[in-house]
Amino acid sequence: MDESEFHRAADEILARIERAAEGSEGLDADLEAGILTLECPDGSRIVVNRQAPNREIWVAARSGGFHFAWREGAWRDTRSGEELFASLARIVRGQSGEAISFA
Repeated sequence: MDESEFHRAADEILARIERAAEGSEGLDADLEAGILTLECPDGSRIVVNRQAPNREIWVAARSGGFHFAWREGAWRDTRSGEELFASLARIVRGQSGEAISFA
């Protein structure tokens, strides 16, 4: 994946997450300059952003920091291999109590 493909893919991912968060009652989403911040009902935040030099999507949450790279046809956690959207749904539910769907 070259740099322009990565940026297109990252833009699509961030927009998809933002749409899903906007469909949730308790989450507020703010996408600015390629950084998506999800604010939870308790005021805590989950931050999703692109890491262009590594061609990764990074997620920062209370439960830790996660890096996702394009592997095996999906964005996968570089440590666990879990798919990005499945992982993010789990992270959001654990931190906010909100169920979020990326369908």
